[in-house]
Amino acid sequence: MLGTQPDHPYPAAAPGRLLKIRGGAALHGSVRISGAKNAALKALAASILTPEEVVLNNVPMIADVLSMADLLRALGAQVEVDAEHERVTVRAEQISRTDAPPDLFKATRASVVVAGPMLARHGEISFALPGGDQIGRRPIDMHLRGFERMGTQVHRDEHGVHAKVLALQGARIYMDYPSHTGTETLMMAATRATGRTLIMNASAEPEIVWLGNLLNRMGARISGLGTPFLTIWGVERLRGVSEIVIPDRLEAATFAIAAVMTGGEVTIDSVIEEHLVPVTEKLGEVGAEVWFQDRRMLVRARGPLRPTDLQTLPYPGFPTDSQSAFVPLLTQAGGLSTVHERVYEDRLRYTKELVKMGADIRVQAFGDHDEILATAAEVHGPTRLHGARVKSLDIRSAVSVVLAGLVAEGETEVTDVFHIDRGYAELVPKLAALGADLEDTGQPAGS
Repeated sequence: MLGTQPDHPYPAAAPGRLLKIRGGAALHGSVRISGAKNAALKALAASILTPEEVVLNNVPMIADVLSMADLLRALGAQVEVDAEHERVTVRAEQISRTDAPPDLFKATRASVVVAGPMLARHGEISFALPGGDQIGRRPIDMHLRGFERMGTQVHRDEHGVHAKVLALQGARIYMDYPSHTGTETLMMAATRATGRTLIMNASAEPEIVWLGNLLNRMGARISGLGTPFLTIWGVERLRGVSEIVIPDRLEAATFAIAAVMTGGEVTIDSVIEEHLVPVTEKLGEVGAEVWFQDRRMLVRARGPLRPTDLQTLPYPGFPTDSQSAFVPLLTQAGGLSTVHERVYEDRLRYTKELVKMGADIRVQAFGDHDEILATAAEVHGPTRLHGARVKSLDIRSAVSVVLAGLVAEGETEVTDVFHIDRGYAELVPKLAALGADLEDTGQPAGS
């Protein structure tokens, strides 16, 4: 019998919980990469599309996944989380409500993708605006306009969104921006719409390609995956499936960057080489050596680090989620590096925390009529970072200050550690196993 109650607590955000890091140790050894957060969350949402059982393996046991599991339970699905075997089983045979509980829907930005499957199968969804990281404008207008093009009546007010449709109709949908969640939400909705849906300027992120292939295994008819043009022919019914979540390219990038900036050598197991090209190319520019064999990569630093320039763009551009990990490395490179953030205009705000540690970073904002549209940073190095009390602002900036702490003199104290629990499975134990000197004074999610 599948469980109907939460299997794990939410991450502790208790006052006084700190991550303490004593810098100076070079990382050495081997680390296994967990399943991709951004794939697992969307696959859990896709389980609503079928009354049959969906089994996902290699699921990262992180707070955002546990929150999504609870959201599915609240909607009426049976969900079993097997943390030991990194497996989640969902059977959405009965959906008992179409109004998503606000506290669960706001817990993570990815919750918005549930709207697509709910409209496709049940024709109705009400939800509060999703929460997640505060890193800039991430409007869901493209999601809602897509629903309207497919025949949905959408009502928006200060309480949230109510969407209702008798039956979704295939449509031509042009996206102003290749939104990751927008593409996933509309692609899932279209799998059970009547006729053909064409999504233009679709996102081509690896997690979307994997999700589309998962949906095809469930009986969907999707073509064009990995291109800006997706064609989806709706089907009447989708079936259950068992699948393995792809490895998390963002976690792999984090450990690769950590190995280089600490002057270490790390073997990273369970990676897909082509998913990491934007990051490994930049690592090569700063002086790192990277080798791939099968699904493993070896990363090490050789000699002084060199400066480089990077700009974040949708895949296959440099991932915005790895930008905040790369900047601490640039503080250790000799010379001027520039970073242009072109995805989330407020993502560079975490650099104020690095400045507290002695980093020489100057941020410039670009916009029009008092509206910030993009930001850029000049990073001057190398700088001797020192321990300080710094704050995690979101999932990715939490990793930024952790990596800075690995090379800082003295002790760094990181607050709001729960952000790490939301996005990284066992980050602290994995770093410790590689030789990092750090201590979490609280308990991570799932402990």
